[in-house]
This record gives sequence, C-alpha cells and structure tokens, in this order.
Amino acid sequence: MARRSEAIDSMPSAVQAHLRVLGENLSIARKRRRESMKTWARRIGVSEPTLMRMEKGDPSVSMGVYATALWLIGRSQAIPELAAPEHDRGALEEAVRAAKSRSVRKQPSLYGMPETPDRDEGGEP
Repeated sequence: MARRSEAIDSMPSAVQAHLRVLGENLSIARKRRRESMKTWARRIGVSEPTLMRMEKGDPSVSMGVYATALWLIGRSQAIPELAAPEHDRGALEEAVRAAKSRSVRKQPSLYGMPETPDRDEGGEP
C-alpha cells in the first residue's frame, strides 16, 4: 500500500472542506447531465473508484483529474484565476509593507538638472 502524503496529512481543515464541496458540485454536475459514473470516468480518463473519490473531494486525486472534470462542465477557464497574481493578497500586503519601509528619496528637478540656489542678476548667490 502506498504511503500517505505528508501534504495531505497536514492539509488545513478548511481546504479539505473546500475539496469536499468541489467534489459534491462535480457530482451534481455529472448527475444533472444524466451521465453514468462509468461514462464520466471514461471521459475523464480514470477508473470509477477514482471518480468516486474525486466526487467525495479526496485530496489524493490528482489536480489533473479535477481539472478535466471542470473542463467537461465548461469551467476549466476558471482554473488560472485561482492563483492569479492580482488576487494574491499576501504578496500585495508584503509589497505595501516593503514600500512603506523604503526611505523617501528626493525627487529630481523637473529638468533633470540638480537644483541650485537662486542667483541674483550679478551671478552671486
């Protein structure tokens, strides 16, 4: 018997719950399409026991299986959005912290020349 992955053993319960909901939703989608487990499994390219595990949200089922099931229901375009950089709040918060910690540098003059003290008409400061 294969050893269970440490990543699965340490998976947060919230993630497990999300996978269960995903599996349930994929099961509902299959049933609404009146597809048998045998047909759906064949279309995804897995065995029926693997399909059953996916529909239960089993984290040991490969992401490719979930992705193919999403493709079958016309939702694979949502996959890239899951980790889109513009939705990465942790990285955004870090970038803001880093920007705040940088020292403020003096802005260059409008014409790119170093600022000099004003001179009167005689050329004296």
